[in-house]
Amino acid sequence: MLIDEELTRKVIGCAHRVFNVLGRGLPESVYVGALAHECGKQGLLVAREYPIAVYYDDVIVGSFRADLLIERRLIVEAKACPFHEAHGIQVLTYLRCSEVELGLVI
Repeated sequence: MLIDEELTRKVIGCAHRVFNVLGRGLPESVYVGALAHECGKQGLLVAREYPIAVYYDDVIVGSFRADLLIERRLIVEAKACPFHEAHGIQVLTYLRCSEVELGLVI
């Protein structure tokens, strides 16, 4: 069972449409832009370069930027290279440092 299955499936479907049109070999930023556009066409609220602050003793000590935040509840990190374990760890870190509970590496 997926968390927020409807949203997850909708975003994965958008990612498939983008890849089917654009194919391989483009920079990651192109896929992120296309995915943001496709998700928007599906009526989803999309934020690009979503900032995530890292706190230590209630002080911001660093920050990250997730590729996309969709519907304020799903972080998407797009990769234009083969999946590596570090990509999954990256998204888990984003989740741990934010209020968001759901993440995808695409």
